[in-house]
Amino acid sequence: MALTLTTPAELKAAAAAPSKAKERLTYLFDDGKYTELDALSSGRELCSVICAYGKVGGSPCYAFSQDVSRNLGALGITEAVKLVRMLGLAASTGLPVVGIYDSCGADLTNGHAALTTYGMLLEKMSNLSGVVPQIAVIAGVCSGTGALLAETADIAIIAEDGELYGTPGTDGSADNAVKNGTAAIKAADDKAAVEAAKALVTKLPLNNLSPAPVYEYELPTAASGTDAASIAESVFDGGSVTELYAEFGKAAYTALASMEGATVGVAATNKTAGKLSSEDCSKLARFVRFCDCFSIPVVTFVDTEGFEDCGEGAVKGMAKVAHAYAEATTAKLSVVTGKVHGAAFIALAGRGANADMTFALDSAKITALAPETAAEFLYHDELKGVSDTKAKRGELAAKYVNEEGDAYLAAASGCVDTVVTAASLRAELTAALEQLSGKRVSRSPKKHGNIQL
Repeated sequence: MALTLTTPAELKAAAAAPSKAKERLTYLFDDGKYTELDALSSGRELCSVICAYGKVGGSPCYAFSQDVSRNLGALGITEAVKLVRMLGLAASTGLPVVGIYDSCGADLTNGHAALTTYGMLLEKMSNLSGVVPQIAVIAGVCSGTGALLAETADIAIIAEDGELYGTPGTDGSADNAVKNGTAAIKAADDKAAVEAAKALVTKLPLNNLSPAPVYEYELPTAASGTDAASIAESVFDGGSVTELYAEFGKAAYTALASMEGATVGVAATNKTAGKLSSEDCSKLARFVRFCDCFSIPVVTFVDTEGFEDCGEGAVKGMAKVAHAYAEATTAKLSVVTGKVHGAAFIALAGRGANADMTFALDSAKITALAPETAAEFLYHDELKGVSDTKAKRGELAAKYVNEEGDAYLAAASGCVDTVVTAASLRAELTAALEQLSGKRVSRSPKKHGNIQL
């Protein structure tokens, strides 16, 4: 039951009382300092959400923190009014919002009012999407419609002991949240989760009209492998790479990083993890759209065997990725680092709609057809009468790649802009990003594209 407050002194004392929710806000704001909004707006009961503003990484930011110690963190009309006002201020001032979730659900003392309450918040948060960055931190329990609110954010971070689920009885563990892609990062505890949110906010623009912040940077380390993570670490500023959704869609790689101090989005295919599945396609498409919301340039490293052969799902996944890249108006650079063919090249690195500039390492192989398909259709006569057709197909597929897939041939035909070496890649990307920094695109008026989901 909620504790009713009857006197001004009780209200003042309640507002000043320490709590875990307030402590979590100190993890977020610089020097632990913030100003609370509507601190005494409690409806004569202890309000279960704290709204505040302050500086995060030197820039202004709004945040709210649910207090499970007050009425189990129940969200009712009083809390909704505070949140709606804060979200309105974030919209009008163009400032990011960090939400720290820890609540057992809605205030069911008035169930019908709770339905309206959540509807109000969903509208505000959804309309704020793409206008200012929204980061959700799952510090405790986040269930039901509360989970829906958290997932409206651009990025969700979950503490090791946090719970995120839609209905009771389902696996709401942090491990499951990162595995199914509902959370982008798993942190050791609530403090680490809030600190991860702070690190992300400092990388992002304040809003969709502001440039990304620029910081001092260190040079990258030498590559330790050929996988996407190793390539990213060797190209972008030292210590700047923050991988997102590492446990979801493992044939794809997404991260935020910086190039000479300026934020960029990194998308890649991990060939060692196999072909691109529907999960990989969703991961890449959502990430590209997120970066595009805030005009963060996207650099894509391509090395893939293509899309999984999973019937209609494969076609939807291909269309989803292609649509996300084509619709994005932010600067887009693609680098073929290994092998790629057909639809995968078009979707991830096709010049024009899907990439402003396309590069290829001198060791890259780019073909119009899958090598196995080419062996069957282009060298069909050579397969006749062969006893070991599997081995022969492999031999012919390799022949096709070697003869037709050379990066210089791709450049000569106009598929890529230029062929570069691994040693010169950072310099080439830096120059290209600078050249595209003033990119402006005008599109036909419309509400939004109808991307495959």
